[in-house]
Amino acid sequence: MSKVTEMVDELASPILQELGLELVEIEYVKEGKSWFLRVYIDKESGVDIEDCGLVSERLSEKLDEVDPIPHNYFLEVSSPGAERPLKKAKDFEKAIGKNVLIKTYEPIDGEKSFEGLLLAFDGQTVQIEMKIKTRKKTIEIPYEKVANARLAVSFS
Repeated sequence: MSKVTEMVDELASPILQELGLELVEIEYVKEGKSWFLRVYIDKESGVDIEDCGLVSERLSEKLDEVDPIPHNYFLEVSSPGAERPLKKAKDFEKAIGKNVLIKTYEPIDGEKSFEGLLLAFDGQTVQIEMKIKTRKKTIEIPYEKVANARLAVSFS
């Protein structure tokens, strides 16, 4: 995590906790000539525009006070969307029974990308059921080999 995202995490956490919201991810990226600070939030029932606006307003005040970023940037607060990233162990636990896309650092059975139903997660191993044509195959992926993961929208 960069110093900027760590600082934003420290500033945003108390605001989100007070509002009953969860911090999903913080991105600090340069696109073209502009810098963007993106804060993704969520809650069990889903976030709406009012939640995003309130967090944006309160976080913006804190950022103005502390001023951790020396140049101009755009602050964006939003929902992680339907294909929410799975970053922490608790994200995997909450995603059991849902469709996921997992990419690994190294091949497992010759593959580095797995999409299917998340069956189980025990903190060490992610177990997913993949459909391969007409049959189903269960794959076990060591948690430490997961490069990135997200919920996957399926159209089946």
